[in-house]
Amino acid sequence: MNTEQIISILPYDDPFLFVDEIEEVQGTGVRGNYTFPKNSFFYKGHFKNNPITPGVILTECCAQIGLVSLGIFLIGDESRLLETKIALVQSTMEFFEPVLPGEKVVVQSKKLYYRFGKLKCKVMMQNVQGVIVCSGELSGMIYDKRDE
Repeated sequence: MNTEQIISILPYDDPFLFVDEIEEVQGTGVRGNYTFPKNSFFYKGHFKNNPITPGVILTECCAQIGLVSLGIFLIGDESRLLETKIALVQSTMEFFEPVLPGEKVVVQSKKLYYRFGKLKCKVMMQNVQGVIVCSGELSGMIYDKRDE
């Protein structure tokens, strides 16, 4: 499965898709990027006259690139993907620097384990200067939609 296919399969759409490009993906991790548009809905009112990207949005960006994209790659079979869901189960994130409107970030993840339908990754987000913005661990469950 190539990187364009992974992005097209992601279960998100504008204005809640936080993936511009998957630069590299393999069984051990993924690297991708996103540029936060200056007119994004969440900047209005998030710190008057000094907007920054909310931490929950940074976490979501890390999850979409670093966890869900990797999960899609690991499943690999598009027909099987139609029968599965990936749900975020747990996140532990630390935040170090703000992300401003219009700023591009790069997310890297490293698979810690993938067993019994649970995927756990270590993620790190950097700005284009290479400064770490946030990092942490994300885990999610892959389950069969027919079990709902």
